[in-house]
Amino acid sequence: MNEYLEPTEFLDFDKQIVLDFAEKNTVGAKTETEKAVKLYYAVRDGFQYNPYLLDLRREGLTASNLLTRNRGYCVEKAVLLAACVRAVGVPSRLSFYIVRNHIATEKLEKKLQKNYLVFHGAAEIFLNDKWLKTTPAFNASLCKYLGVDPLEFDGTKDSIFQEYDHKGNVFMTYLHEYGAFSDLPYELYLQELKKHYPHIFEEGNLIYDFTK
Repeated sequence: MNEYLEPTEFLDFDKQIVLDFAEKNTVGAKTETEKAVKLYYAVRDGFQYNPYLLDLRREGLTASNLLTRNRGYCVEKAVLLAACVRAVGVPSRLSFYIVRNHIATEKLEKKLQKNYLVFHGAAEIFLNDKWLKTTPAFNASLCKYLGVDPLEFDGTKDSIFQEYDHKGNVFMTYLHEYGAFSDLPYELYLQELKKHYPHIFEEGNLIYDFTK
């Protein structure tokens, strides 16, 4: 279990900015579950979900880097949550999926030339002798705009699957699970992106602005 408690290249809670964020957002929490829940909401709603601006450099994907901004996408937010949970002494790890998001992704799908998203990220937290999957990607205000309930987390069960929107339409489908990792598997991440979206790497860049 020690490997899920230590700082890593990407879960760099040994950086003061991460420690400060974790401490600030667990004030008043007494149990591991209370701390994890507080951190989940701090990450979910403290950063606007934005999949259109990607920094795929190694240094761009660290927890400490996200804390210099007010927006991030699923991988970045999962990395931050996992790092913060470890910072307060609770084991954590990362898991990744291929998903099909059925709402408000037309623009992104056009850029990616695929109707699915590779390496959708989640943070897994070890509480009360079991691993719980959490997805802090979609902030509450965005979910309200999209007409889907935000994913809630109470520290007792998984918080990962937004299957339907308020009208009963399919919102998200999970197509493939990569498994769980003690740190962001950077090389596998890039490998999968290049495999599924080779055109975005044609210019050799690792920073992308899909809003243009």
